[in-house]
Amino acid sequence: MHNVSEHAASVIFGMDPTWVAVSILLVVYGFIMAEKFNRAVLSLIGAGLMILCGVLTQEQAIAGVDFNTIGLLTGMMVIVAISQKTGMFQYVAIKAAKVVKGSPWGILVMLAIVTAVFSAFLDNVTTVLLIAPVTLLITDALGVRPYPYLFAQILASNVGGTATLIGDPPNIMIGSAANLSFTDFLLNLAPITPVIFTVMIVAIWFMFGRDLHATDENKALVMRFDENEAIKDVPLLKKCLLVLFLVISGFTVAHTFHLEPASIAMFGAAILLLLQTFGQSLHDKDHAYEGIMAEVEWTTIFFFVGLFIVVTGVEHTGVIEMLATKTLELTGGDFNATVGAVLWVSAIASALIDNIPFVATMIPLIQSMAPTFGGPDALVPLWWALALGACLGGNGSLIGASANLIVAGFAQRAGHPIQFLVFMKHAFVLMLISIAIAHTYIYFRYLS
Repeated sequence: MHNVSEHAASVIFGMDPTWVAVSILLVVYGFIMAEKFNRAVLSLIGAGLMILCGVLTQEQAIAGVDFNTIGLLTGMMVIVAISQKTGMFQYVAIKAAKVVKGSPWGILVMLAIVTAVFSAFLDNVTTVLLIAPVTLLITDALGVRPYPYLFAQILASNVGGTATLIGDPPNIMIGSAANLSFTDFLLNLAPITPVIFTVMIVAIWFMFGRDLHATDENKALVMRFDENEAIKDVPLLKKCLLVLFLVISGFTVAHTFHLEPASIAMFGAAILLLLQTFGQSLHDKDHAYEGIMAEVEWTTIFFFVGLFIVVTGVEHTGVIEMLATKTLELTGGDFNATVGAVLWVSAIASALIDNIPFVATMIPLIQSMAPTFGGPDALVPLWWALALGACLGGNGSLIGASANLIVAGFAQRAGHPIQFLVFMKHAFVLMLISIAIAHTYIYFRYLS
């Protein structure tokens, strides 16, 4: 555990660094939930206070930023921004609407299924970057409220992302630490995700489905759309599809070649920027680059930067590690109880604190338990509990997972902001239900 006393001399007015860090975290979260100020500004102010108050040095703050997540987000935002110019997402939207004949509920279910499947094999952040603009286009054409659709896709992205190694950043971290492969995740976590997804869809029907209606005129308007006319630039479309294929393939084999998703996403973005402007004058290239960079969700990027630093400040004082340690101690060494504790605590914590630093704290603690439970191989159920808890727990609030914030960013820019407390009221209970299902699955498959 971190030695808190080593920071005491540098903390402002000689205050306890633990209380300073926790107070900053709670104040920042409180203002974020109040939705009176821009969340990126709030998180950056909180990050600055962590440094100025002496909880962290600047070097420690920078080290606390997960640049793999930042790089993955930025790279995929660039790729999506270029791909949008081809009209491919409009094409998908029209096809989706026609398959279910413009039914508002049918479209919600279909887009949720697509989101879940793509989140498993593409990664959930990238998937919502692709699907959220499509969703806003469809709901605008139908004249229906986009919130139920975006809500369903947030949940679907985290449920689908749970299924594979590359689906969610915590899984990448766990797979690397525990030497678990893509196939390991697919065989052990993928079987339960369709069950959880189905329960979520049924719950969403009772929440929103019965109130989703569109006029026959709007349905007919959607059915008259020609998806082929949506394609604006065929040569660029081919380049985008090539780069997307290579990037997705790269995500699939990244673990084998010890590559991080951020490296693949950023390299893919650079290649696509080069291909997009190949043959143009330098002036036209610079103009194109500026246009693409203006479409990146910088508010979301900087929110993550600040949030990582704020959470790192709390983590650096030993609070998160203390919470995890105490939880494990309370189980009294019972393996089944420890698995359950890891699952539920990971879920609750990941809903309130970003799951990446929490998982980073939990990994060495679980590894240290190997001698107690009979070696590294005996820890496998604990790794699945941590993965399920961290990934599914991300559904508990808007700040619980990267994908949630990406969707919220799109909604904000489209003039349909997602309110923090409204989302949490709907999502937290569903998250708890999903964890109960996951607990049952783990018990009967690994513990009974």
